[in-house]
Amino acid sequence: MPVSSLRSSLGELPAAQAAYRCAVAGRMRAERWGLALDEALRTRTGLTRPRGTAVGRILAYHSIGTDEWGVNDVRPADFERHLQAAVDDGWTFATPAEVLAAPQRRQLAITFDDGATSVLDNAVPVLRHHGVPSTMFAVSGWADGGHDAGYAHVLDWAGLARLEAAGVTLASHSASHPDFGRLDPAAAERELVESRNRLERMLGHEIDEFAIPFGQSANWTPEAGAIASRVYRTVYAQAVDTRPAGTIPRTFITQIDRPLIFRAALNGAFDNWEEWFLGPR
Repeated sequence: MPVSSLRSSLGELPAAQAAYRCAVAGRMRAERWGLALDEALRTRTGLTRPRGTAVGRILAYHSIGTDEWGVNDVRPADFERHLQAAVDDGWTFATPAEVLAAPQRRQLAITFDDGATSVLDNAVPVLRHHGVPSTMFAVSGWADGGHDAGYAHVLDWAGLARLEAAGVTLASHSASHPDFGRLDPAAAERELVESRNRLERMLGHEIDEFAIPFGQSANWTPEAGAIASRVYRTVYAQAVDTRPAGTIPRTFITQIDRPLIFRAALNGAFDNWEEWFLGPR
């Protein structure tokens, strides 16, 4: 057996997967705290770092109170702290389109990936109370019930309809949440087209936005990008300066992000940072 095949087989063992997730979480925690503390020191001493021209940001959340999702989950209390910290610092909330239309304005757009039930249960009431718009990128196959056990806490079509009725904009996150960096063009096209078609059939309106699963530079290919540009109007990543070409940046927000780290994220401390976890291995 080739070494690469052996490595791939070993990597799929439950113990290896658990060890990998622990390593990912540990590395993420150390890096995000380190970059946030560096940002806080720079702010305090007036040592600013070069930034891009855009000020507005599109934030990428996942679940809000689904402990099983680990670093992708943000506790409900922390989510409310994020919103309050943003308001305290002079940010206003807008849709992704509004942020993109006026990038110099101090605006934040809230987006969620995957369709977690906890977004409907815990985030939406807070967002509705404060009049904050949001977007959910849903996996069509998961809404159909075709998900792994670890993703049992996702909304079905009735739940997505409730989400939409509450004012959340729905968009595509693929048919089965694969790592597009490992798909051939034919498989990538199936994922992109089937998801859009299924969402439009079930929701009854056009779907023209898509967020890349995992969303890092290695989770996308030029071939997938060319196909996506024909299927969707807008394609979002889950990274900023390191994102794949032709995609819209989003700033990843994690379970680790207490107010110090959250503020650092809004200031661009993680714009050159990528999550180590790059998809199933």
